Amino acid sequence: MRLDGARVLVAGATGVLGGALTAELAVRGARPALAGRDPDRLARAARAYPGAPIAVFDAYDPASCARAVHHAATALGGLDATVTAFGSVAFGRAAEVGDEIAEHLSAVNTLAPAAFFRAALTVMGPGSLIAAFTGVVAERPQAGMADYCASKAALSAWLLAVRREARSAGIRVLDIRPGHLDTGFADRPVAGTAPPMPAGGDPHRVVAAVADAMEADAELLRTAPDGTPLVERRAR
Repeated sequence: MRLDGARVLVAGATGVLGGALTAELAVRGARPALAGRDPDRLARAARAYPGAPIAVFDAYDPASCARAVHHAATALGGLDATVTAFGSVAFGRAAEVGDEIAEHLSAVNTLAPAAFFRAALTVMGPGSLIAAFTGVVAERPQAGMADYCASKAALSAWLLAVRREARSAGIRVLDIRPGHLDTGFADRPVAGTAPPMPAGGDPHRVVAAVADAMEADAELLRTAPDGTPLVERRAR
């Protein structure tokens, strides 16, 4: 897809990754719409994009996710892409993480993005795209974060199935699976404490690769062992 002039909704635009991606897309000429949880942070983020529509959503309220999509589509006269860049993480052995935390991770990391995309699929046409940050844990689950990994793997599986459904309509699906990034995300768990981790990768390098992948109509973005983002035209 051509990003110059593209109408793109970024859900999670107030976060480190979402904010960096919104800025990258705007530099490439895209017309962004911003969605976030905190109204004040959302208003501050939107100052960098005069005229960009904003929408507040609650990941526990799927209807609010759908409303954000429809608001953005109405304000921009349509949508060419919808990207989710939000989530929650928790650490701890599976036997110690409570059901409430597991439910929270599923709601935020799986069901809320799916609600955004379900609505987006009803308003977007041929040549458009949906994309989500799932992470490397979607394909390589790690001990000490089973429920988090499961929630991301579930979203990745959902995207795989929807990709097959959406091809006939000309809608692309991009699964973004970077490794650990230096965003501070692991320092804000809803439960537990992050184990020692290697230095995180550069989020700006990754969002530049995400924009490249969107322009190339790619289906998958991975991170090589040396940290280099790899754009794959077809998911394996």
